[in-house]
Amino acid sequence: MPPRPATGPGASESTRVPRRAPRDRDGGFQTIVPAPFGALGVRVHDGMLWTIDCLPRCRSWLVPGDPLAARMMEALERYLQDPKTPWTLPVARRGTPFQQRVWAALRRIPPGRTLTYGELAARLGSGARAVGAACRANPVPVVVPCHRVVACDGIGGYDGQTEGARLTVKRWLLRHEGARLV
Repeated sequence: MPPRPATGPGASESTRVPRRAPRDRDGGFQTIVPAPFGALGVRVHDGMLWTIDCLPRCRSWLVPGDPLAARMMEALERYLQDPKTPWTLPVARRGTPFQQRVWAALRRIPPGRTLTYGELAARLGSGARAVGAACRANPVPVVVPCHRVVACDGIGGYDGQTEGARLTVKRWLLRHEGARLV
């Protein structure tokens, strides 16, 4: 088992584990980034990206109130313009060791490419359902691109849904990145 990253001021920004979750009042978003499918609600905490929520029906936006949220907004806007833009801002490390392995593998799937749940599971020596559960638990979709994992017989689910608005978001993200859809 890898050592748990340090917390607190002396830890490196990219490996620090937040001590507690941000309070969630008024949606808890520090910024809302408009997107062609609705918007992305962004929460930052302890100097890192904490969550991204896909907001398919959101028509409003929120100007960031702090510098980190502003940088997150700019990074997401760059991705929405060019899906090959690399993510360089710090992301909070959360989840179980298995989820972290899956999420690390997701970040290695290049834009425009997809893997099936089974293919990713085989690479990790795991089961497809476990990979699907880790994708569903992903707190930062788009940055950790769980949308690049599809079912063997179609697009599969997204953010816990197998139909509806969330799949519209997944389809948009895949098309935006140039992936071929069946």
